[in-house]
This record gives sequence, C-alpha cells and structure tokens, in this order.
Amino acid sequence: MTRSARLLSRMGLTAAISAALLFLLTPRLLSAQTPASTPHVVGTVQSISGLSLTVLSDSGATSTVSIEDAKLLQIEPGKTDLKEATPLSLSELQPGDRVLVRGLMADDGRTMRAASLIAMKKAAIAEKQSKERTEWQRGVGGLVKSVDPAAQTIVLSTNGIAWPQEVVVHLSKNTVLRRYAPDSIRFDAAKPAPLSAVQVGDQLRARGSRDSEPSNFSASDIVSGSFRNIAGTILSVDAASHTVIVQDLALKAPVTLKIAAESQMRKLPQPFAERIAARLKGQGSDAPAVSSGPSAQRAEGSPASRGGGSAAGGGGDFQQMIARMPAATLADLQKGDAVMVVATPSNGKDSVTVITLLSGVDPILRASPKGGQDMILSPWSLGGGEPSAN
Repeated sequence: MTRSARLLSRMGLTAAISAALLFLLTPRLLSAQTPASTPHVVGTVQSISGLSLTVLSDSGATSTVSIEDAKLLQIEPGKTDLKEATPLSLSELQPGDRVLVRGLMADDGRTMRAASLIAMKKAAIAEKQSKERTEWQRGVGGLVKSVDPAAQTIVLSTNGIAWPQEVVVHLSKNTVLRRYAPDSIRFDAAKPAPLSAVQVGDQLRARGSRDSEPSNFSASDIVSGSFRNIAGTILSVDAASHTVIVQDLALKAPVTLKIAAESQMRKLPQPFAERIAARLKGQGSDAPAVSSGPSAQRAEGSPASRGGGSAAGGGGDFQQMIARMPAATLADLQKGDAVMVVATPSNGKDSVTVITLLSGVDPILRASPKGGQDMILSPWSLGGGEPSAN
C-alpha cells in the first residue's frame, strides 16, 4: 500500500466527504469546523513547479505542497459529494484554481506532503459567479418597510424602474438568509441569520423569481444589513489618509468617511443626473439606461466588478444603472462636490467606512427635499462581490 493510500485510509470516508464540504464553506466556517489535528491547506494555487505547488491560503499564508503521492480530484463549484468528483491530472491543474489539500504537515507549518488534493477550476468558479451575478441582478432590492414572520413575507420599498414602489418578498423553508456583519463591507463576510434579524429600515436584496403579479417576488436567497445613508457636500479630501469629510445635509454636521480597498466610487454623467432629478420632481419618466463600458467592468478582488443588466430588464433598479457608471477615484473628488454615500454604521466611531460613494449628484440633491434620500442607494454593487461561488 502506498503512503498516499495509507493516509487516505486513516482519514476514512467520512473525513474525505467532510473535506469536500468544508472546501465549499467560507474560511470563517472552515476554521470553526475543522479539527486542529487535521492538517489541511485551503486556498488558491499561485504557481506550479514540477510536483510542487505554491498555495496562498485564505488567511494569507503561503504554503509549499508536494503532490508526488497525492490523489488529485476535481469537483464543480456548488457540489458537496465526492461521488461527483472526477480524476484530475497534474497537467490540468493551473494557477488560480482553488484547492483543498490534506496530508502530512512539516514542523515549520508551511510545507506539506499531500495525500489528497481536491480542486475547483478557476474557469468553473468564474462561470458560476457570472451566473449567480446575473441572478442577483434580476432580483429585487430596497428598504425594508415591514416584516411578517407569520406570513413569512417582507415588504420592500423600492426605487425600481421595472418594479412597483412596493414589493412583497415571499420566503420559503428553503430560502437562505444572510446578514452583513457589523462594520463589514464585504458580502463574503455575511453570516446566516434568521428572519427575526431583519429590521424595518434595513437594506435588503433578494434573488429568486418574479411572480405573475409584479408586486410579488419569491426569494431563494436574501442578504440584508443596517447601513448609514449620507447625502451632502465635500468639505475636504485627504488622499494620504484615504478619508473624505462631508457635510451631512440631514444632520447638518460633518462626518469623516474612510475609503477602503473594497469601497466603490462612481460618478454620474451630468445628463443622467439631470434625468434622475427630473424624475424626482415628477417632470420626467424613467431614467435612461446606460450602456455598459470597459470602465464598468473592472474585476473585483470578491461581495465586487460592477457589471449590470440593462435597466429595462431584470430588476431594473437604480443600482443596476449606476453600476455601469464610470469609476471615480479620490483624485476626482473636489471640495464642494455633492455626493451620496452608503457606509457602515458609525457605532460610536469617529469615522465610517464607505461602501458606495456616488458623485456628480448635484442635480439630484437640489431636486430632492430629503437630501437625496428619495433615491435608495444600495450598499452592494451588482458584481462578483455579492453572490459568491466560493
């Protein structure tokens, strides 16, 4: 019996299936459910040299993995049964593939002799993410107006173009609910949460299917969170500290915004902003759809590229349109510019972290008596960052 076979035998079938299940879970759940005595590496292949791999783990550590005696398998994203895995040759393994490796870890904690390797191909993950992204784009989002636990429904106030102003989201026993973690701006940090966690005033987005009655939506997945909406004018920009100070129109007080690596910034073209303002005033119909361009298709480091479906199709909400607007940087922001922002709750802190910042909104703020709050600026972009194929 080979070293690989002996190791696999000791692991047992149950452990092997658990490995496949854990591979599909988030790093947070993985660390919570994997016994410390079970050596494993979960991460992304960085390079391949002969029979050795360099793997960057989800925690940021780099490991060198020898696969000389390893059994190589491939499984599709979303699958959890090793019976559905297929043999994988070394030549098919590529940088960028996701892997779960089990075996014998050296004393340095960074070198492993693998007994088994289960891989998810980079292309397959990208395809699944693209499919899920489209499904989220065709979903519905807005502010929670009411929650009825008995009826298993949530009423949303939306700003959709193809949606009614209010939509009743229907849950089933199979609906997956997740909620953003406090102070988090990443979808992949959202945790499972019961319906009781959803509160009036929360931002919520659902994917699923639209019923024959447009005001009803059957949800397969829901993500919600409590966020801070800010509309105001820029008082100062500090590129060195990645902060922007904005005069909040509602509170009539300055607030410090921190721009993180995951923060999204967009700039509205003037004609588009004027059309939105006209809609708020009741002088125009729907805002125009905006063609997708290269600037709107940059990749996300994950809940997040900011592509979007057409405004006339799918959910057709405001967020889908601004997702295709030109990206902005700190250098584009000037003192006196009007902005609309979704940020993490302050929680008593001196600053809040920007999730989405939209500039070029001067006409909107002039037209809105609520300082831009007539428009619901979603905290999540419609890109690879929301639904994850991990």
